[in-house]
Amino acid sequence: MQAIISVRNLKKIYHMGSTIVKALNGVDLDVHKNEYVALMGPSGSGKSTLMNLIGCLDTPTSGDYFLNGTNVSTMDDAELAAIRNKEIGFVFQTFNLLPRLSALENVALPLVYAGKSKSERLEKAAQVLESVGLADRMHHKPNELSGGQRQRVAVARALVNDPSIILADEPTGNLDSKTSYEIIGLFEEIHNAGNTIVLVTHEPDIAEHAHRIVRLRDGVVESDVQNPNPVSVLNNVG
Repeated sequence: MQAIISVRNLKKIYHMGSTIVKALNGVDLDVHKNEYVALMGPSGSGKSTLMNLIGCLDTPTSGDYFLNGTNVSTMDDAELAAIRNKEIGFVFQTFNLLPRLSALENVALPLVYAGKSKSERLEKAAQVLESVGLADRMHHKPNELSGGQRQRVAVARALVNDPSIILADEPTGNLDSKTSYEIIGLFEEIHNAGNTIVLVTHEPDIAEHAHRIVRLRDGVVESDVQNPNPVSVLNNVG
């Protein structure tokens, strides 16, 4: 079975003045369709750098990255942007919503770049907002929504293009524990629907919901283990 994400000997080196920082120092990783992977590691371990490379937000210094069988490690910025928009849905810790747009307009935004008509964009955005439990809030602006609702809007925006992968960078980092639990439940539903999820977190209790935990340290994979008993939010409800 071909991996959706396949990285081989991936390296990323930054030159900061006369100092050389090896953010990634030869990472090998495969992620298959419908896997739910947590990327963990201390600050400076390389997990954010790896996520930026997987998300086509940056290019490696050396090594190969195949996304759905296409080598994206040598693409230019325009090619990366096209792949990003088609293949990857992002969820960020800070939500990254545009304050002047409604929830519906925020979610529809990626479809502008996909060339969909306005009616198609709004119809699809409304469907996805309904699927994340926000049918009654779609005309509200971000400042009229709670933190959890804003993160649901961000998740809906990530889903609207039917991407191959959902990349979530500390998606519960700005949320209280009850709301974090709800958002993790939403990720579980998304995974159960067949989506592939790569979640970056430093919180062990959040990582325990994933089915596989990859730990990075000093720019290399320190451990890569299947989680035999992933914690389920959905099975614990009621």
